[in-house]
Amino acid sequence: MDEFRNKGGRKAAIVAIVANCFLTTLNIIVGLMSGSYALISEGAHTLSDVATTIIAYAGFKIGQKPADEEHPIGHGRAEAISGLVIVLFLTMVAYEIITGAFGKIINPSLIRIPDTLAAVMAVFGIFVNYVISNYIIRIGEEINSPAIVADGKHQRTDIFSSVAVLVGVVVSNMGYPILDPIIGLVIGLLILKTAYEIGKENIDNIMGKIPSEDLIRRIEKIANKTPKVHNAHNIKVNYLGSYATVTLHIQLDGDMTVKESHEISHMVQENIVNKIPIIKSATVHACPIGLEYNHDQEIDE
Repeated sequence: MDEFRNKGGRKAAIVAIVANCFLTTLNIIVGLMSGSYALISEGAHTLSDVATTIIAYAGFKIGQKPADEEHPIGHGRAEAISGLVIVLFLTMVAYEIITGAFGKIINPSLIRIPDTLAAVMAVFGIFVNYVISNYIIRIGEEINSPAIVADGKHQRTDIFSSVAVLVGVVVSNMGYPILDPIIGLVIGLLILKTAYEIGKENIDNIMGKIPSEDLIRRIEKIANKTPKVHNAHNIKVNYLGSYATVTLHIQLDGDMTVKESHEISHMVQENIVNKIPIIKSATVHACPIGLEYNHDQEIDE
């Protein structure tokens, strides 16, 4: 599984870096030749994709490191942290694009009417970004990597910004050149929106947001199907980047021996870990059937 994740992460990073270096060069050259500030802004945005891909892959590689004495449950949160670094980078890129756009909107004499070459480049950018972003997100979901998925979502915003560039070029040539820097402003705001979404997702990951009800139900179902287990409850999942740990309580016959209770608890743990790939470890607490128990005491203590 680790080798599969390594190959997938490396493949996603290489494809993203090569594609974005190519697009960055074309966007900036064509933007300068055609006089489109929006296309130059898109070139800066695409250049940021190269940096964020490198950051995402670094977080992915660190997250792959095995557990050690100082990190007994592994380094998985490195992927979520790299996602937050991407957010900071995107915010800086957005600031530069937005301030540049405002400068041209305030001083229209700086605006050039972009020619049709910019429109051709925008169409090409839409196609390439659609293919690449879907590819990266698909790999990220297959290997369950928040960092790679975040990078793919960042790449996907280039589709919308390329569409905006295309609209800007067409309308500018219809006699409204002010729209070109306005489109640049829109691109900057799209980058900020992406930064917010990536930041929220990764902060939720780090802060231990409640997982989907589907995952809780799967854990409960697997536990309850184990022989002699009754009423799996108090299920708590702790996300650690690409994987998670879980704690839960099960009810057993109060007349069981400690040995029997211990064996069944370990059977539940193995079933959960073996049947749900995202779960790396499980801790099971056995309760006698009918015993009233305040589970919150564990937190207070």
